[in-house]
Amino acid sequence: MPTRIRLQRKGKKGQPFYHLVVADGRAPRDGKFIERLGTYNPMTHPATIEINFDRALYWVQVGAQPSDTARSILSNQGVMLKHHLIKGIAKGALTQEQVEEKYNAWLEEKKTKLEKISKEKELTNKELHRKRLEEERKVKEAREQELAKKHAKESLKAEAAEEVNAQEAAQEATQEAAETEAPAQETPEPAEE
Repeated sequence: MPTRIRLQRKGKKGQPFYHLVVADGRAPRDGKFIERLGTYNPMTHPATIEINFDRALYWVQVGAQPSDTARSILSNQGVMLKHHLIKGIAKGALTQEQVEEKYNAWLEEKKTKLEKISKEKELTNKELHRKRLEEERKVKEAREQELAKKHAKESLKAEAAEEVNAQEAAQEATQEAAETEAPAQETPEPAEE
């Protein structure tokens, strides 16, 4: 019975979620399986992968062939590296201590890479937030300048209107004063003979 390590699709339409399973190569994709090794959720960023490492390593060592995607997932989790290093023990090229040392070094390197990526992502998010705030500040300053210009124009118009009103009032006052003085200064009428 040729065994395969492959993905079994679960989840709703447009929201895939997979189980990593060991199944007979002739069984349908979502059909009968021998053992469930873990889960894979590609909808999160980065993708969430949970695998029973020991059982996955066991099945790879006994000859279960992973599909392309399953091989990628197992490589990401270090199962394929550990399998490769254990083959080195069987050939006499490595010892158990060397295998553990190399595998732990790989785990540390992977961990530091992931931390670096997450820090860079966090920094880029902070930079994007800072840029957005700066752009909003520029827009706000431009609006304030426009409003200041508009208020200045309105105040100038209001002052000009007040001056015109004051001048008109002064002219009317001078005209009224001239009219009230004019009857008092009327020339006497010539006497009748």
